[in-house]
Amino acid sequence: MGLDARRRQPAPGPAAPGADRCECAVPLCAAPNLHHRVGPLLSPGTGAAELAERCPADAPLLLPTGHQFDVLDVPAQPGLQALVRLERMGTQVGPVLASPAGRLLFFVAPRTAERLPDLLYRMGWDDASLDLACHGLGSYLAAPPVALGALGPMRWLRRPTAENRPPEARLLLGTLAYACHRTRDREASLAG
Repeated sequence: MGLDARRRQPAPGPAAPGADRCECAVPLCAAPNLHHRVGPLLSPGTGAAELAERCPADAPLLLPTGHQFDVLDVPAQPGLQALVRLERMGTQVGPVLASPAGRLLFFVAPRTAERLPDLLYRMGWDDASLDLACHGLGSYLAAPPVALGALGPMRWLRRPTAENRPPEARLLLGTLAYACHRTRDREASLAG
């Protein structure tokens, strides 16, 4: 559930027009214009061998969110600031993906998407204009090295490992919300 449907310009450089918008019409889709190609083949119970048989070799690998993990989706600049801060505090961050569309995707415990508005409200972030979304049940995430069109490939900033499991969202959310808020305020003061 996205708290803000607005899309900011990607941090690494200008994107191709419409490259970050998906035909599924979900704001901040984590697999823009890819999930329709293999989405029905990927389910939580699909094994790797079955995927290899059923999917074309050039088909993108998409991970279904909402079962083993949800994903907090933030702009790259505040996401990187929050990542550095969280690691300095010794917080177990979990896997993190960098999207070529200028977004960072933080893996968190499943069912976060349905609880996100309440979690933010309880932390004092009832501001609906934060550029922070969560992908949960029913969404797909493009996995590296899948390319998002001309923008480039998805890439891991923190790879998933046995020790690097998706944490509870509350451990990351305050720092991510603060970084998003500060970036929005800074951009507003520069514009005004």
